[in-house]
Amino acid sequence: MTKQTALDMATYIDASPSPFHAVLEAAARLEASNFTEIQESDSWDLSAGKYFLCRGGSLVAFIVPANCKPGTGVRVIGAHTDSPNLRIKPRANTGSAGVRQLGIEVYGGALLNSWLDRDLGLSGRVVVRAEDGGQREMTFRFDEPLLRVPQLAIHLDREISTNGLLLNKQAHMSPMWSLGAREERGFEGFLEERLGLEGGDVLGWDAMVHDLTPSRLLGRDEDFLAAPRLDNLFSSFTALAALFDVAADNEPVDTISMIALFDHEEVGSQSSTGAASPLLSTVIERVLIAATGSESREDFHRSLAASICCSADMAHATHPNYKERHEPDHFLSMNGGPVIKINANLHYATNSDSEVFFQRACERADVPFQKWVNRTDLACGSTIGSITSAKLGITTVDVGCAMLSMHSAREVCGSEDPDLMRRAMVEFLR
Repeated sequence: MTKQTALDMATYIDASPSPFHAVLEAAARLEASNFTEIQESDSWDLSAGKYFLCRGGSLVAFIVPANCKPGTGVRVIGAHTDSPNLRIKPRANTGSAGVRQLGIEVYGGALLNSWLDRDLGLSGRVVVRAEDGGQREMTFRFDEPLLRVPQLAIHLDREISTNGLLLNKQAHMSPMWSLGAREERGFEGFLEERLGLEGGDVLGWDAMVHDLTPSRLLGRDEDFLAAPRLDNLFSSFTALAALFDVAADNEPVDTISMIALFDHEEVGSQSSTGAASPLLSTVIERVLIAATGSESREDFHRSLAASICCSADMAHATHPNYKERHEPDHFLSMNGGPVIKINANLHYATNSDSEVFFQRACERADVPFQKWVNRTDLACGSTIGSITSAKLGITTVDVGCAMLSMHSAREVCGSEDPDLMRRAMVEFLR
């Protein structure tokens, strides 16, 4: 049964080729579970119940308990909806040697070689001219092999076997999609035709490419799940699943259960929809005011002091072919359960208090857990945990699940880990 959670997660990931689609799919699942969508521009009056809001590629969902009162704490799980990929430039139409191509900019720390020789689709958001003279947004998703980035044949790069594959983002990563002379409105015209728009209606876009290979179980005993965007739709999905479990249970809770799925983590979170924005702090403050009736800053700060955040992002499993790249006394295994991530230089926000808090949640859920640190002589990554902790002063723990091929167009994790993480997150929220 534990692999069923992985299969459900695969469905979520395949429905979410862009952050905007990840939010749409999460919103559809929330509505199906009787969560009520609220708008940031409206006045909030929140009785006990289940709510969510969307802002671009970000989403916040929460459960207000029946006994919510001034000073009530929040249990929040943070994750992110974006993944490294190739994004279409504003002046998209380019090409050479009789091949029409699209100009791209690399988003985040993508493993460039993983995008070569794959059938690629297009997805994202487009802003179009509205009939009243204003503008409106549309999402689009074309799951068909429209694009491909061909690798140079080995006959023309004999040094690849000794020097390795060297790719220049500007020169080598533009995908091809047609033959013939370059067209002035090639990409714009394509969008207009596919979306049923008039010529000149397309005003701008957030467009990106995605691999078309579906997510699937892998290995002799189906121990693995191979999928795109595991970093970090894995955590977005398990946070969502845990919130549903808490909502479905009859056990009374005396805290607000919340998940926050942010965009733009892969490029530093510095945006109106990123973890460095006021989104989470604003939502928490407004929820507390609307649910308790107290506008006191004293009560708001009391609530923050009683709150704790779980920042959920993926972790590096020990690579069987590169064991020397890992801390020798902190090996991580797939299907070994959630990973508590620790860094003495605070690239992760975990401290001993938050570490034990999540550890005890795993123990209550009867879930194994692992602890991870980076090799001291290698640079350590970071995620939204330290940002949230510093902006709000909330005790924070950074966790994840072990995976391989992080930042590849196609990644791999253990097929039992999604269910293990879901169960641990349920206990964290309780």
